[in-house]
Amino acid sequence: MKATIWHNPACSTSRKALALLEEHGCEVEIVPYLTSPPTRAKLAQLVRDAGLTPAQALRRRGTDAEARGLPEAEDAAVLDAMIADPRLIERPLVETDKGVRLARPLERLQDIL
Repeated sequence: MKATIWHNPACSTSRKALALLEEHGCEVEIVPYLTSPPTRAKLAQLVRDAGLTPAQALRRRGTDAEARGLPEAEDAAVLDAMIADPRLIERPLVETDKGVRLARPLERLQDIL
């Protein structure tokens, strides 16, 4: 199975998700989203396919998202902010042919493996 992970190697959850994908024998494409962020259209598709709103896919910890009012902002504004500053994208997002999941908690990956 092929999988794509939008990965931050400094994040322990992201590293654990990558290890789980590899343990399951996935052919993994690793996208270092901080330096190679998805396009706005791709991010919107990932969020939608994961069953989330942009605000639910917003990283709040360690960012200024709260101070900027992003958790309450309109979807378009949240997506625009995430594209402008990829640190605002919660991680890790994982996509397989079975779907997309935000792997927090890690167990959420099980149904797309």
